Amino acid sequence: MVRVIVCGATGQTGSAITRGLLAEPDVQVVGAVAAHAAPDVGVAVGAEPAGVPLDTDLAAVLARTAADVLVDFTVAPVAERHLRLAVEHGVAPVVGTTGLSRDVLAALEKACRERELGAAVIANFSIGAMLLAQFAALAAELLPDAEIVELHHDRKRDRPSGTALRLGQRLEAVTGRPAPIHSVRLPGLVAHHRVIFGGRGEVLTLSHDSLSRDSFVPGVLVAVRHVRELRGRVVYDLEELVALSARRDEPGRAVPSRRRRG
Repeated sequence: MVRVIVCGATGQTGSAITRGLLAEPDVQVVGAVAAHAAPDVGVAVGAEPAGVPLDTDLAAVLARTAADVLVDFTVAPVAERHLRLAVEHGVAPVVGTTGLSRDVLAALEKACRERELGAAVIANFSIGAMLLAQFAALAAELLPDAEIVELHHDRKRDRPSGTALRLGQRLEAVTGRPAPIHSVRLPGLVAHHRVIFGGRGEVLTLSHDSLSRDSFVPGVLVAVRHVRELRGRVVYDLEELVALSARRDEPGRAVPSRRRRG
């Protein structure tokens, strides 16, 4: 049983994550934090009553619970404080909040090394987005000229998206040069990413669309179950946690292990 605190539990993405966590038999939500308090987080996110209050103060929740993992889907200034508090209490962070500064991430890496605590800071927990990054890195080996287009809802605060920035880093590691990123913010969108490669007489477009925020739940579950195995490391790509899950060969999990040939 993994004991979890969810921060940003009633946000648009946080609500989907909270419902997903509450539905898992091996995950116990022991605390929840949001901007406004409520008697029961399950009711607050449209699920069955969970018997867990919704609080506004993470420090108080950490003090009264014996959590293993902190899941954070808030905003960067709030998440920075949450990360410090979680690590101080020996709680492994799983972070979907984007826009964190390099200084904050460097401090997190140092603190995790010192405490031998794992952490996952993932720009996009969707399995499809993870595959997009892998496919794009493969394509860049033969088609190095590429540009990235990211499209999100008009309430998204950071621009470019964390996913697009991470895609750019993955491509630059292959090609040696940065890929331009174009951002679109419009009502009706959720999260959409395109990588367009140009070659002699041809164009290759790789795309991924999150049509609902439920698309992030399977990846978060993988991270929650395996982040503590990282022991002193901070990872930024979901594939590292999926690899841990695959090695465990866990039947019935959100992300099945790869089929073995033979």
